[in-house]
Amino acid sequence: MRTKLFLSTLIIAIITLTFSMLSVKFVFKQQFSVYLTQANETILEQLPSRLSALYQTKGTWDPTALGEVTHSLPMGTVVTLTDPNGKLIATLTNTMEDMMHGQGQMDMSMSMGMSMSSYSATSWKTKTFTVSGPLGTLATAEVRYPATAQILNPQDVRFQSAVFRSLLFAGGLALLFGIILSYFTSRQLVAPLRRLMQASNRIGHGHLDERVSNRSKDEVGQLANAFNAMADNLNRQETLRKQFTADIAHELRTPLTSIKSYIEAFQDGVLPADQENLSSIHEEIDRLVDLSSDLKDLNVAEIGALQLNLEPVDLKPLLERIIRSLNPLIQEKELTLTWHAPQEPVTMSGDERLLTRLFYNLVHNAYRYSNSGGQITVALTKTPDFTEIKVKNTGMGISEDDLPLIFERFYRADKSRTRETGGTGIGLALVRQITDLHQGTITVQSKVGHETEFIIRLPNEIKVAED
Repeated sequence: MRTKLFLSTLIIAIITLTFSMLSVKFVFKQQFSVYLTQANETILEQLPSRLSALYQTKGTWDPTALGEVTHSLPMGTVVTLTDPNGKLIATLTNTMEDMMHGQGQMDMSMSMGMSMSSYSATSWKTKTFTVSGPLGTLATAEVRYPATAQILNPQDVRFQSAVFRSLLFAGGLALLFGIILSYFTSRQLVAPLRRLMQASNRIGHGHLDERVSNRSKDEVGQLANAFNAMADNLNRQETLRKQFTADIAHELRTPLTSIKSYIEAFQDGVLPADQENLSSIHEEIDRLVDLSSDLKDLNVAEIGALQLNLEPVDLKPLLERIIRSLNPLIQEKELTLTWHAPQEPVTMSGDERLLTRLFYNLVHNAYRYSNSGGQITVALTKTPDFTEIKVKNTGMGISEDDLPLIFERFYRADKSRTRETGGTGIGLALVRQITDLHQGTITVQSKVGHETEFIIRLPNEIKVAED
């Protein structure tokens, strides 16, 4: 990439420099031609006074003096000088052949070629001047000259060549500095990208603690920040995955060990296979079934394969059934449960099975994290647009550091590995997935050591996307 960036910058510099030099050359030619034309106009305006002074000095039209005037005329100018009676005095002509007389043959042939090509397509102007003296009109000069001055004078050509050589030299220096700057610029730009590539390779090999340091605030710096955020998220997800693996292993081992112990006791005749012992085994099996159901539903929800079976659902009797099912546990822990609901039915469109799982997890979560003798409050209200369910409990609460993470899969605020205090860390993740499927929102407020409140808002009608 560094080579491509360097070459592209170099090509852009060359193209820009070339166009700039061509533009400067074109403008210079145009402006220099305008300058020469104005200079020629000034020379011709001075012609009558020069001819008058020449005549008064010599007392006649001296051919030698007229020849000197001829050499000072602009290139290609023809002056026809006549007396007041119209008689031809002289024709003054300054051509390229006259100018190059006496110079080298090669220079002469080149200049003549330039003269022929330059004047073959030029336009002409004419002027008439009156040459006056002390006694009146001395002569009339009819002047025919090129409308646009050509750069044919060897001095002008040399000046123009010198300007173009200076332009080429300056362009070469600019190109050299451009090459040097593009080299170091490409190196400076590619260096952080190369560090990003090396860091991504290390992360790909499992080094999730790899980070990229970049102080710039441009797009590359933003990319580095996004990369570090991604690495942080991967590292956190890996930590959660490892924690979840340990939790699942513990959650599976505990009931299986208990079941195995009961069966071995039955086989050895230590315990009788009566109703009480069989009920204990049944409870452990229920724990395994619940765990597998949570895992299955969460996995299906996260891959987007969990489909809603929409139907009218009355949340009031649904929540009452959940409260009744958990009432023995609540009484055993000596908790006080307060239930607030309107008199009329609270019906919404949703999946009854998934909503039952959602609210069961929330109320059971409130029971689990309440201290003995605490209080649980479940409130149900309805507005024209949505239904609001609040589940509040007094207890240990959730710290501010844990609040943003409690809905992450496999996360547990309490790192203990017992189901009574920590669960498997997938209940609230499933709650969020079901809430999202019902196009609702869930928020949580908590004070450590005091209380925690979950607030769920579900739309009364779910908008189904049209195919």
